[in-house]
Amino acid sequence: MQYRYLGHSGFKVTSLIYGNWLTHASQVTNEEATKTVHAALDGGITTFDTADVYANQAAEEVLGNALSGQRREGLEILTKVYWPVAERKPNDHGLSRKHIMESINGSLKRLRTEYVDLYQAHRYDYETPLEETMQAFADIVRSGKALYIGVSEWTAEQIEAGAKLAKEMNFQLISSQPQYSMLWRVIEKKVIPASEKNGISQIVWSPMAGGVLTGKYLPGVQPAEGTRASDPETSSFLEKFMSEKTLSRIQKLKPIAEELELTMAQLSLAWTLQNPNVTSAIVGARTPEQIQSNLAANDVEIPKPLMKKIDEILDDSIVRDPNLTTSPPERLV
Repeated sequence: MQYRYLGHSGFKVTSLIYGNWLTHASQVTNEEATKTVHAALDGGITTFDTADVYANQAAEEVLGNALSGQRREGLEILTKVYWPVAERKPNDHGLSRKHIMESINGSLKRLRTEYVDLYQAHRYDYETPLEETMQAFADIVRSGKALYIGVSEWTAEQIEAGAKLAKEMNFQLISSQPQYSMLWRVIEKKVIPASEKNGISQIVWSPMAGGVLTGKYLPGVQPAEGTRASDPETSSFLEKFMSEKTLSRIQKLKPIAEELELTMAQLSLAWTLQNPNVTSAIVGARTPEQIQSNLAANDVEIPKPLMKKIDEILDDSIVRDPNLTTSPPERLV
């Protein structure tokens, strides 16, 4: 397993990060979740990403229990704050000082740890002054409850403003967590340059485009029961990738994967990790076998001619509009 520095810091994370967005306390039993976490550890993954909103706080608790008994100093635990949680009262949402301070305490309790390595703003909060948010993060770092601070799905302008305030308050933003894959490249034009300028690198989510890049969805064929594309709760996220044109083009990537002796999932992960300013890719898994398969992408280098061929195959199915990096304009409560 590769370890890579996160931003301009001395903090290292594994190039593949285990995430539990849709799985823990939702799609798999707690027993199966624990087995999968242990399979990740056995494969060399020591970095784990979660959020208080996942399964309305329950996913953090499942992860905390699964990691119980591990040497804390040998782990990197990441979580996030922003989305409505608990009873969804007016202050159970956003990046106010009140919500951030209460949320970090809740996350630490559920994760069974005295600190998290990286605490992330899960979206940008338009209803709270940025100065208030950044001061709360600065105080959390100084208290030792979080060692580093990151953001998720912030625009280039928001990253610039946040990084400036962080520097003035004597701490630093070190990471951005955006969606990024062969198909979804909206961060390349603005977010990545702003991040590089400010010593920030990317931890990317959905590197397989929600499973679409595995090639399991075929043009003209109804998604199988039990897949994300057939689930009303997750199918809307995949709609942008499910056109017959895009699905047909994805099937044309199979010869490239075969040439490299990779599965389609491994190809999508290897492609993501090869792109500049990407430190890590988050992978989720329902079973130990899935996480073990993902590990094979870790050391793959795709030759430049094949990287170019991937772009040619996907063509205008690739989404590049930088304006699609967005946060909700107001709190959803």
